[in-house]
Amino acid sequence: MATYVIGDIQGCFAPLMTLLDNIGYEPEQDRLWFAGDLINRGPESLATLRFIKALGGNAKVVLGNHDLHLLAVAHGHAHLKKNDTLGPILQASDRDELMDWLRQQPLCHYDAELNTVMTHAGVPPCWDLTDLLSLAGEVESILRSDRVDEFLSDMYGNKPDQWDAQLLGQERLRAITNYLTRMRFCTADSKLDLKSKEGPTTAKKGYAPWFEFPRRIDRQCRIVFGHWAALEGQAPISNIHALDTGCVWGGSLTALRLEDEQRFATPCQL
Repeated sequence: MATYVIGDIQGCFAPLMTLLDNIGYEPEQDRLWFAGDLINRGPESLATLRFIKALGGNAKVVLGNHDLHLLAVAHGHAHLKKNDTLGPILQASDRDELMDWLRQQPLCHYDAELNTVMTHAGVPPCWDLTDLLSLAGEVESILRSDRVDEFLSDMYGNKPDQWDAQLLGQERLRAITNYLTRMRFCTADSKLDLKSKEGPTTAKKGYAPWFEFPRRIDRQCRIVFGHWAALEGQAPISNIHALDTGCVWGGSLTALRLEDEQRFATPCQL
């Protein structure tokens, strides 16, 4: 049995099928983890969502910013953007079933046996593992509750941009969500820069990629994440693995086998 973590698919269903074939994926034996942004921008978001949902317990998913955007649009709290490819999902006969499934997915997955954490964007320096699981759980609980519309209606925004345990209400939930689904650059005390989206060398003074700072989470704990295509899959820090290799932008789709940390990639076929 092997466990494969797959980076941002973003609706690139054909490359996903090719990647699974190339790694020799065995549905009855292997497990698949998906690091968020399952959908959007690519041509087959509906097929991708249906496939991953059908995997049932063989798949572990964390939500990315594009997945949350789909939920916000589906619930009437956001509009489709120019480059969104979410129309087929929103018009599908099983739309409601897919949306209900999506909002049951977590923002963080932790496997104690593999000593591995998966989130979409990473883990801020100021949180240890207990913080991470507890705070992710706060957002997960409201997404799964009848207060989901309250959250989605005020989810967007770059403030607050620094963690404070005294934050309350929507500001607290928005901060947690931004750390787990949108973070790239921050300061040593975890103040976010959510506007810069290019590679590590473009950081503003005092900021750096989140993984370059000393972190409270145990350094022996492996972190796998997606979200940041400009890294091109490179995070040169022990136990940190970047998996968004920009398939939807003409790059490749990447899987990491956790048992031996071997990487597999299939080129974009769009």
